[in-house]
Amino acid sequence: MSLLANINTPHDLKKLSVDELPVLASEIREFIINIISKNGGHLASNLGVIELTIALHYVFDSSIDRIIFDVGHQCYAHKLITGRKKELVNIRLKGGPSGFPKRSESNHDAFGAGHASTSISSALGMAVARDLAGQKHKVIAVAGDGSFTGGLSYEGLNQAGGMGKDLLIVLNDNKMSISKNVGALSKYLTDIITDQSYNKLKTEIWKLTEMIPRKEKLRKVIASIEQSIKGIIIPGQIFEKLGFRYFGPIDGHNIPLLIKTLRQLKKIKGPLLLHILTQKGKGYKFAEEKPTSFHGIGSFDKLTGETNGLKKTLPYTKVFGEMIVKLAEQDDRICAITAAMTTGTGLTKFAQKFPERFFDVGIAEQHGTTFAAGLAMGGFKPFFAVYSTFLQRGFDQVIHDVALQNLPVVFCIDRAGLVGQDGPTHHGCFDISYLLQVPNMTVTSPKDGRELQQLMVLASKWQKGPYSIRYQRGDIPETDIKQTFDSIEYGSWEKLRDGDDLAVLAVGSMVYPCWQAADILDKDGISATLINCRFLKPLDRSMLNKIFSDFKLVLTVEEGSLAGGFGHYISGYKDEHGYDDVVIRHLGLPDVFISHGKRSELLHDAGLDVEGISSSILDFVQIQKNISRKIKKH
Repeated sequence: MSLLANINTPHDLKKLSVDELPVLASEIREFIINIISKNGGHLASNLGVIELTIALHYVFDSSIDRIIFDVGHQCYAHKLITGRKKELVNIRLKGGPSGFPKRSESNHDAFGAGHASTSISSALGMAVARDLAGQKHKVIAVAGDGSFTGGLSYEGLNQAGGMGKDLLIVLNDNKMSISKNVGALSKYLTDIITDQSYNKLKTEIWKLTEMIPRKEKLRKVIASIEQSIKGIIIPGQIFEKLGFRYFGPIDGHNIPLLIKTLRQLKKIKGPLLLHILTQKGKGYKFAEEKPTSFHGIGSFDKLTGETNGLKKTLPYTKVFGEMIVKLAEQDDRICAITAAMTTGTGLTKFAQKFPERFFDVGIAEQHGTTFAAGLAMGGFKPFFAVYSTFLQRGFDQVIHDVALQNLPVVFCIDRAGLVGQDGPTHHGCFDISYLLQVPNMTVTSPKDGRELQQLMVLASKWQKGPYSIRYQRGDIPETDIKQTFDSIEYGSWEKLRDGDDLAVLAVGSMVYPCWQAADILDKDGISATLINCRFLKPLDRSMLNKIFSDFKLVLTVEEGSLAGGFGHYISGYKDEHGYDDVVIRHLGLPDVFISHGKRSELLHDAGLDVEGISSSILDFVQIQKNISRKIKKH
């Protein structure tokens, strides 16, 4: 019988001997590969922290101690160990567990996290809360896997080191962050400086200096000796200067070493940082060879590493990536920026072809936005390709550094709308709402791949202020697309079909579903005019005024938050311009955090698929007809 079969709680884990734990790690690794090959998910990151996760749960008690996973996609082994083994077969599926730590799932999930660089700040807050409450538990932040490229990590480090709280940070260095392996000498030194006898001796020496004249000078000499030795072989001086005691780097896949080190560190008070070296994708050769490709992946054949299913159409991301290369070939002022998402945003070809004009700023969207502002100030044309959910982190910079100065930065907003199985931390629900509020900002959304190209061409020529293009995760509606350098008239909408009963104003990903719904409703005797509102800001006022003059019923449809979204923007225009007899209804995403599931399932639940849209139109028209009949009777 397997060891994993008997692991249902962290307490079960502690019953195993240290010698049995590597076998358990292999079983967990195979379990995770099997699940993700079927459901998709974050593979490489999770395979890299299995031994660390086992060691943490072996030494600490996660029902009392607080273990906080940064970049929460490192948590699959943690979920297995903490009682969610049976549920994990449905991870990321609708109704199943989240792919990230989630407090509502388990009391072992100390802090929810789908974005990077949050663990140190939240861990410090928990450590302060613990001390204020007079409690004694440990607080451990598992950072790394790129999170140390985010400025928030250093803001947390700065305060944590200064406060001197009892806190352990484990830096998971998988070459996605910092430093390099400096070998056996460092391991030997770490063994010494974490040893209880060494720390007891150091404390005793420190106490003895109390009785010696000019003790401060002697203490500086003692401290400088230790620091000098560590400075020769330890790449951790930055952490020491910030107030942390630094240990490592050590092998993050050596379970006995991890357990020994963690047990020793558990006895030492104050802010500590343990630097471990891991391999992303450890134990699965395809993930080891291509850690970026297997970072977040759909279902795949675990024997070959090949993803399942062939795309019949192109993803928006690929259309964007190919188009920006073509634009950059024609204009040497075009630059591309990404925040640690080169592949995810489609910029791999650009990075290869124009390395001097490509900039990966790391997980630092705030910096990326202001960096883009600086490029624009210098006469260049920065295209910042960023996921909608991550642009939220740079919102102040969008306002203060870009829009306020009216700089021509192009925000290419990928994953706008519902992204599917990554869930609420990654859904791009809010970009319409927050960008519409920003003066000087142009907000656009293409209905298909050709229109994405056209909006990018216009963006490359637009020098009158910030410009944004939002597009969904998924494929373009066309079965074939050719490169175009046509542009679109700035601020213009497009009428796609004529009808008599109502006007439907659709945005981006909702245009084609609305078109299909309108065609279906023709059979029910309902005739709809359909408008492609590819510019959300500025509005096509000429066409909008005509719509309000010709129609008494108007429906807006957007794959974004209803609160403060495009529909509300349209309603504001209607009220401001006195179209009091026009009745508007809005379809969009509700004012809740939408859970994970397949994108098609989530759109259906929100009433934003063809069935939901056609049903809403039918209800809207019939209700208004009934109201009209009642008014006439009276």
